[in-house]
Amino acid sequence: MVRLKLNNITLAYDGRVVINNLSLKVDSGDYLCVVGENGSGKSTLIKGILGIVKPTGGSIAFCCPKHKRSIGYLPQQQSAQRDFPASVKEVILSGFAGKCRLPWYTKEMKQKALENMQLLKIENLINEPFSALSGGQQQRVLLARALCATEDLLLLDEPVNGLDPNASKEMYSIIKELNKSGMTVIMITHDINTAVNSANKILHLDRDNHFYGTTAEYLVSNFGSSLLKGGAK
Repeated sequence: MVRLKLNNITLAYDGRVVINNLSLKVDSGDYLCVVGENGSGKSTLIKGILGIVKPTGGSIAFCCPKHKRSIGYLPQQQSAQRDFPASVKEVILSGFAGKCRLPWYTKEMKQKALENMQLLKIENLINEPFSALSGGQQQRVLLARALCATEDLLLLDEPVNGLDPNASKEMYSIIKELNKSGMTVIMITHDINTAVNSANKILHLDRDNHFYGTTAEYLVSNFGSSLLKGGAK
């Protein structure tokens, strides 16, 4: 089933067109990796899907209205986020903010939050200050928060940015397992090797052109073959 469809969209950032006439469809259960150089429009694309940035042309369509409101989003982590003055439990529960009147979280929401903590193996951190955690632990907390906001679609903007190699490997493994369980994933990454080893579809954005297709098609395309020969990360 088609989860999300982009029809000839054009997106601009600071008055400059960064994505022009892009069309693609994301099926339920897909793992789509978005790659490309800085400034190619990767984060703008995610913001377009979220409705933060409006297309100047074309359309973004969800298979049904409720899916537009059910998206788990993990943005690039900023230094201000690392010092967020709240407990792990409070951060994760805030993923339900759009589904209830704060701070009245339901029993079902609290149970779901606990299940997501258990899934990500951070239930022992439930009462810890978010700011006291390591970078890898913070990303797990923020991913658990994103899971509280959705049942089936995650948007991840460079989820391993700033993490050490071990924490990065663990995060990628968690995301892959979530996808195997049925979660649809759209992830921005600079790690081409992880993209081709994890995703079933690749979107490569370029200022003058783009590629969209299966991972197998990407590997034999001019985009994929040249990058992989060069050992791009």
